Amino acid sequence: MVEAKTILATRRQLLAGAAAATALLALPRQVLAAPFHKFNHGAFDITVVSDGVLMLPPEILLPDANAEERADFLKRLGGDEKGAAVQANIPLIRHGDDLILVDNGCGPYFQASAGRLAENLGTLGVKPEEITKIVFTHVHPDHSGGTTTPDGRVLFPNAHYYVGEAEAAFWTDPAFETRQPSGLHGFAKGAQRDLGAVKDRLTLVKPGDEIVPSMAVLPTLGHTPGHLSLELAGDGNLLVTGDACTSDTIFFARPDWHFGFDTDAETALKSRQMLLDRAATEKIKMLGYHWTYPGVGYAERAGAAYRFVPA
Repeated sequence: MVEAKTILATRRQLLAGAAAATALLALPRQVLAAPFHKFNHGAFDITVVSDGVLMLPPEILLPDANAEERADFLKRLGGDEKGAAVQANIPLIRHGDDLILVDNGCGPYFQASAGRLAENLGTLGVKPEEITKIVFTHVHPDHSGGTTTPDGRVLFPNAHYYVGEAEAAFWTDPAFETRQPSGLHGFAKGAQRDLGAVKDRLTLVKPGDEIVPSMAVLPTLGHTPGHLSLELAGDGNLLVTGDACTSDTIFFARPDWHFGFDTDAETALKSRQMLLDRAATEKIKMLGYHWTYPGVGYAERAGAAYRFVPA
């Protein structure tokens, strides 16, 4: 059985931040959809598109922190004792004739302050039918919930989809509810919905596989059993990290801390530490999903920890 000691026990707790996140809708629009950040990397043209923000409670963001540490980091994140908002940064990547998304956001299935991807793509002049490939770093609802509309229609009708072989096997196990903790059952239902909707256009990938030339699958297991990152070659390489390191504010400073939604907490911790160590040693640029928009930068060593240096 996959370890789930830091996962909250019920679907209600997964959505605990929803009411607070809904209140964010009253904030200025730039809080919800940051200005588009564009850059070139090797053969890739990349735009970081916001899906909006998510409100996460303290017990998810900072399960290992004491009261003083928790208050300090929540303040750094611009939150309060109820939690803090985190971004959802989705790379839109042009490579030759391909237009690729890495994850597709919440869609209508998570918190009302997110699910802005399609709207923000429209602002860029990109129609859903123009997307040719979508790579899931994993199939948590804030990363794959944009697969379908509320009526079950596939939102990106011409896209081919990619997911880790181990990721798909875990969430689609017919005996999932008898083998896995109840706290994961809601996640599984969402994953099965999203993967099932595109099963006729879904490729299962393994570490080392390429999505397109110079875009390789990198295993970063633990947050989910098949979580993957992508490594884009050129210009010193770029790591698109998904949720391998969930917060630039928290986990650069405290790489020894766990994150509350990691399915296998200890494996996730090791993956995160290895990722940050390699990025700092090799000076590799990274792009993080829940990092301060646009989430692009470097890990610089700071004693036994790191500091995030925006690119």
